[in-house]
Amino acid sequence: MFSRIVLVLTVAATVAGCGGAEPDSGPKQVVAAFYPLAFAAEQIAGDAVEVTNLTPPGVEPHDLEISAGDVRTLREADLVLYLGGGFQPAVERTVAGRHSAVDLLETQPAVDPADEMQVRDPHVWLDPLAYARIVRRIGRELDRVEQAALLASRLEALDAEIEHGLGRCTRRDVVTSHASFGHLAERYGLRPVSLQGLAPEADPTPRDLERLVDGVRRTGATTVFFEPFVASDLAETVARETGAVTATLDPLEGLAEADVARGADYFSVMRDNLAALRKALGCR
Repeated sequence: MFSRIVLVLTVAATVAGCGGAEPDSGPKQVVAAFYPLAFAAEQIAGDAVEVTNLTPPGVEPHDLEISAGDVRTLREADLVLYLGGGFQPAVERTVAGRHSAVDLLETQPAVDPADEMQVRDPHVWLDPLAYARIVRRIGRELDRVEQAALLASRLEALDAEIEHGLGRCTRRDVVTSHASFGHLAERYGLRPVSLQGLAPEADPTPRDLERLVDGVRRTGATTVFFEPFVASDLAETVARETGAVTATLDPLEGLAEADVARGADYFSVMRDNLAALRKALGCR
């Protein structure tokens, strides 16, 4: 009888010791709409967070189609990180009204409505200092402020490196196939010349093509840049007509599977972009 009482008391004490304790639910689930946001969250939180990049490697974020599985993933996430301004409308529609969804475009200073580039171009992460603001906001959302500050300091060092690398250049006009480099150009005193608008699939008319060729000739540019995930036909045509060469400039909307396999990341691609710009602009 005594042993039975002891057993009952032992079990009761064990239950009381665990009283109210919630079972371990695993790491926080964070969904990032595309690569730069996923990279920042992973760098800041490490193993404390499980980050899902909604945009697969090699896919243009603009072209992302939200599946039923994606909708479920977004709704079950503890935190959703996305960029507003119409960059990924399907994502914006799916997370509309959710308190756990954070529009990181709101971390940027208020834009001047008269500045068309600021209003229309959401590629703020190509400006390392603007990206640093996004990083700090993610750090606050994940309660990892110190870790975010470390990543932001790396971005500030990258900004200084790019500024130095582009400080003494023969040319300042950057001709690109897609209007995604406005923020980078503005940060470093370059003049962006886009062959197309923000929609890279738009096809110019023959009249448009003639105007583009004339415009590129006037800049004296020796390089026409195209993007990794976008057909280079237009860039090659304009380059051929103007006597320029083509080269790659990566808007870092995502990484190709081959880039992921070789360990590329935001910093390595930005330094590749710097090298390409220095060569195209005749920098010393």
